[in-house]
Amino acid sequence: MTQIISGEAQIMLATAVRQTEELPLGHPCFGCEVRSLAMCRVLECDDLATMRRLGWNLNLRSGQPLFHEGDPATRVFTLTRGALKLYKLLPDGRRQVTGFMFPGDFLGISVDDEHAFTAEAMTDSKLCWFPRNRFGEFVDSHSELEHELYRIAAHELAAAQAQMVLLGRKTAVERLASFFLGLLQRAEKTNGQQSRMIELPMSRLDIADYLGLTKETVSRVLALLKSKRIIRLDALDRVEVIDRPGLARRAEGEDAD
Repeated sequence: MTQIISGEAQIMLATAVRQTEELPLGHPCFGCEVRSLAMCRVLECDDLATMRRLGWNLNLRSGQPLFHEGDPATRVFTLTRGALKLYKLLPDGRRQVTGFMFPGDFLGISVDDEHAFTAEAMTDSKLCWFPRNRFGEFVDSHSELEHELYRIAAHELAAAQAQMVLLGRKTAVERLASFFLGLLQRAEKTNGQQSRMIELPMSRLDIADYLGLTKETVSRVLALLKSKRIIRLDALDRVEVIDRPGLARRAEGEDAD
């Protein structure tokens, strides 16, 4: 019996093959640690080299902004090392953290000509960047990359909808438990294996501003999860998940404390 493979499945299969192919010495992306995670993983070796030569590298120090809200959106970026936070300032001076970026993440695409948020490095970070017009022209001639950008956009929309539910309906315990589960899943995707450890490059205040809580509430919930032996604080910026099923139950509101 002949098995019919859908077009999307064929793209996913071809992408998986490319991810395992070693790039030749001298390739501009040789040694890239995030090739299997970044949007450019869908490109053939030669096309990947062509795209890479359209852009440059950029290093940021911890606390240094990549761009500010309202800046012209003239560049796009792939984060290859470190971590960024995205935030907006409200008219009364309050801050809303809208997301965190990790190696392999892509940012900079905007529906307008200005950035809608500020991006700031939480640790020393490194990015690949491309002029927006050059990148757009390249995407227009590479349908596989266009398809990948649609996939990223769909994922971001789903994440935004999940964040609306988190902020609108979940308790403080449910919010922090959901946040930790998301970070754990991201770490496992990056490392390709199950993990118990969560790195926290963001501050307690960053977490609070992302989850719509106060810094004091975040600290209180951390203490609660620790007392229930669900997590262990390995360091200020590192958490070990001891009871993953228990963390998942609290994320869904099944275990009230």
